[in-house]
Amino acid sequence: MHVISTTPFGQRPVTAGLIKRAAIRQQAPTLPRVRKWDLLRELCAAKKTFGLNDRDIAVLNALVSFHKSEELDQEDQLIVFPSNATLSNRAHGMPESTLRRHISKLVKSGLILRNDSPNGKRYAMTSRSGDIVQAYGFDLRPLLVRASEIIEAAETQRQKEAERKELRNEIIILKRDADKLIEYSHEIGLKYDLDEPKSRLAELAKFLRRKLDVSALSQLKQTLIVLVDNIKEWLGINPNQTPKMSGNDIQNERHYSNSNKNTADSEQTTVPLPMVLQACPDIQDFADRPLRNWHDFISSMSIIKSMMGITAETWEHAMKIMGPQTTAVVTAGILQRMGEIKSPGGYLRRLTQKAEKKSFSPMPMIIALLRQTS
Repeated sequence: MHVISTTPFGQRPVTAGLIKRAAIRQQAPTLPRVRKWDLLRELCAAKKTFGLNDRDIAVLNALVSFHKSEELDQEDQLIVFPSNATLSNRAHGMPESTLRRHISKLVKSGLILRNDSPNGKRYAMTSRSGDIVQAYGFDLRPLLVRASEIIEAAETQRQKEAERKELRNEIIILKRDADKLIEYSHEIGLKYDLDEPKSRLAELAKFLRRKLDVSALSQLKQTLIVLVDNIKEWLGINPNQTPKMSGNDIQNERHYSNSNKNTADSEQTTVPLPMVLQACPDIQDFADRPLRNWHDFISSMSIIKSMMGITAETWEHAMKIMGPQTTAVVTAGILQRMGEIKSPGGYLRRLTQKAEKKSFSPMPMIIALLRQTS
């Protein structure tokens, strides 16, 4: 059988796009044959790549159903010629005007070609033996020629969708972290102004209602990472360390010395200064200056510690093991509990020993005090 039609019937003009699409007929397919329904499923997965929607695919599905073989084979006759009424019925009653619009889109996408008869009708001429010698209608050969392209596009689309799904999951987790950390800050009575991050979080949550592409989701993820890190910083949470509290800590937070969080020796405490001052307000009664920064705080605690009965030797050893900031924070916590701790110096030595064994963090102590003061 020879395809002889290149130009369209009726008022449709010849265009550069039409000539370019017609050239597909002359191309050799990379796959000699392909199962038609498998290919349609791949095209459905890759429909965005080809600029198609679900109804376009439904019409193409109806057209392909008129090809009797289960495969599209380069040796077969690949032109289907249903009437508008028959095609409409196969497309679940789609109106003919709608059918024409979707067919035009499929042609422009280069997935089917028109092979118009002299009078514009769709039909086939057969031999005496019943074999089709010439057909006029819609040529499905472009599907076979572009089969490899369709399959590759479908795989690419699946990878993008998997990446998009993974990003959405990560974003949901980050949003959950931010929500619960803000809620936690209220529970422990932390007096930070979190209205701005809460407002920012609500704004970002609106984007999750949309179907964003990978690029937009990646930007949203990075924004949430920064937001969560900021909230953790305000709460004094080190993202590289995982606190672990014993059952005894949970049952009785007064014994905060039982905290067993593994930490590395550091000169920087993970507890923000405003949190310490809020948890340990008694230090303000003893300080000889406003405590606006860590330098003022450490200097004041180095003086106050003598009033508490903590020797210079104990203080210096604690600073060597825990660092100046953590030592000052722990001492402020001891000061806040002076009515319950009989030997502040001995208590500081025990905490220093735990810190030396990498089994102490001041955070549980400060959180327990925060809950009491709030």
